[in-house]
Amino acid sequence: MSATWDIYVMEYARSHQQPWVDLIAGMAHAGAVDLPFSFILALQGPRKVLIDTGFMQDEASSGFARKFGIPNWISPVRMVAEMGIAADEVTDIIVTHAHFDHMGSIAEFPKAQIHIQKSELLTWYEAIALPKRFSHLTAIIDPENLRACLDASIEHRVTLIDGDKDNVLPGLHVRIASGHTIGQQFVILETGQGRRVISGDCLYNKCQLHGHNNDGIYMPLNNATGSVWEQIKSLDKLNDEIGGDLKNLVILHDPDRWQGLTVEKEVEGWMIFRAATA
Repeated sequence: MSATWDIYVMEYARSHQQPWVDLIAGMAHAGAVDLPFSFILALQGPRKVLIDTGFMQDEASSGFARKFGIPNWISPVRMVAEMGIAADEVTDIIVTHAHFDHMGSIAEFPKAQIHIQKSELLTWYEAIALPKRFSHLTAIIDPENLRACLDASIEHRVTLIDGDKDNVLPGLHVRIASGHTIGQQFVILETGQGRRVISGDCLYNKCQLHGHNNDGIYMPLNNATGSVWEQIKSLDKLNDEIGGDLKNLVILHDPDRWQGLTVEKEVEGWMIFRAATA
């Protein structure tokens, strides 16, 4: 029997009135949304694993996050501590992709092994070295996060994954899902209720899988460095993994704030949801 995981959705930030059209194709008339931001805490025996880390926005941070005007934020480190876990007790971090809101706190967890797609990390090092005229590509990349990942590499705390891989950790699998970024991956966790798929930024809204008119036509993101073709292939790959059943999917930027999941804890209005049990 495969190892299984307890899964918690850790909400840590919300944008304010972000136009949907900036996010998803075909939503020019959909208005705006206070988009939530989250990462995942997954527990299995001695393993305390984060899937993404959120970002830092306090005085000790690089200040990068402030330029995006995300007014509502709580420290991801504090949210993890609310679950009784100190930062240096986190054993592993699975990075879905290197955008600042997913990788921005890796330096806060100094003993964690970082698992990231080889193509994701190396292409950002390449992109950030390009002449300034190419800087649109790296607008959502905080150079301090790449420095932190290099420091972790020097300490032999980075595992570079090359494509799809089962059992990165027991019962934790990854699938490469290019499109939003070159080397994005989504994560599959075995649980007592079956497999749960953690979306990364393959999608922000379930309408991207069932279509704006429930016609089954996949809808890509409007904020991507990869191609629409790669995005749609990745959506199809993810849809296969959930068996077309949305209850098996955890969307990290879920605009419905994870309706249907059990609230494990509330911290000053920020929610920790239980997504599945071992």
